[in-house]
Amino acid sequence: MKIKLANRLKGMNGGSMIDLLKATQIPGMISFAGGFPAPELFPAAEMAEVSQKVLEKLPHLALQYSATEGYLPLRKHFADRMESKVNKKVSSDEILITAGSQQGLDFVAKAFINPGDTIICESPTYLGAINAFRAYEPNFIEIPTDEHGMRLSVLEKILASEKNIKFIYINPDFQNPGGRSWSIDRRRKLVELIEKYDVPVVEDNPYGELYFEGKELPTIKSMDKNNHVIFLGTLSKILCPGYRLGWIYASKDFIKIFNTLKQAADLQCSTISQVEVSAYFDTYDIETHISSMKKVYSHRKNVMIEAMEKYFPKNVTYTNPKGGLFTWATLPDGLDASCLQREKAIPKGVAFVPGEAFYPSGEIKNNFRLNFSCMSEEKIIEGIQLLGEAIKEYIKEK
Repeated sequence: MKIKLANRLKGMNGGSMIDLLKATQIPGMISFAGGFPAPELFPAAEMAEVSQKVLEKLPHLALQYSATEGYLPLRKHFADRMESKVNKKVSSDEILITAGSQQGLDFVAKAFINPGDTIICESPTYLGAINAFRAYEPNFIEIPTDEHGMRLSVLEKILASEKNIKFIYINPDFQNPGGRSWSIDRRRKLVELIEKYDVPVVEDNPYGELYFEGKELPTIKSMDKNNHVIFLGTLSKILCPGYRLGWIYASKDFIKIFNTLKQAADLQCSTISQVEVSAYFDTYDIETHISSMKKVYSHRKNVMIEAMEKYFPKNVTYTNPKGGLFTWATLPDGLDASCLQREKAIPKGVAFVPGEAFYPSGEIKNNFRLNFSCMSEEKIIEGIQLLGEAIKEYIKEK
């Protein structure tokens, strides 16, 4: 049988990542590839307790269908959390519960993108967003970034010249993959630009609460005056990803649109997951949990950076993030991180994500992403030593 698939599948990049994930399952492989939180930090005992209570006291509620927009008590919890991030009253009617923030990305794409429309993103950017958007066949414009965020002088030239820009997608806090955060000045300037050119912004914020020093950076949504910003949040990095729960915070008009898309996609998120997580918020202080996670991740990041300083050649550079889960390394010009992975790193028993997957164009090949949250300190040191050996061998041969 000849299968006739939709054109939208042609541009979606899944094969290389599937092959990489297979490699990470090889026994003994030290994988810095996944964006995984540390499983030993999941509040398993607490979740077991609330799960038992929910099934004992609320079985008919928890096991039944629920509202498409989400379980109201959980939406209120998310609204309360957003109030501290935007410094104003947030209504539960401005919250839609999603299956992680990834579903929020899909809804944004469905709502905005027609084939051939233009969207703007950072360069590099989150590969899951690239695939979510690419399914709807847009044209990507990549805006270069530096240590302060997107280069807004470049963005403004694009906004002034392009007339069919549907939205700007950003990941401004401890970005995946770069690990960098936007400066406050750049955040303010972006809001000025979107007001001037009347373009929506999708603020994807999975890592903002995982800061290692100082205080949480102000969200771009907190600076939004006229509902240009659609905020995506998730519990995957601050609680656990297995519940697959996130949220969209946006104007009520946007929420109505996304609610229609949610109903068509899956009717609702799991009722029992929502009720259990709401009960967790009622019973425990998630801020205490997040604080303990940050201490562990900060230490593991420091261990990785120290190991990279010791074992990587001096012509390989890398970011030193102040939060999040990732550091971003750069090989000398002309080298290919995918070749490094395939020819040297995997045979030595260490895996990472080659950087070309984080560029819609796929043209930049000498970067790679490393995750520091999911491995023990001992495995981080061992893996970075092996990777350093692999890099030195690869550079020598090239």
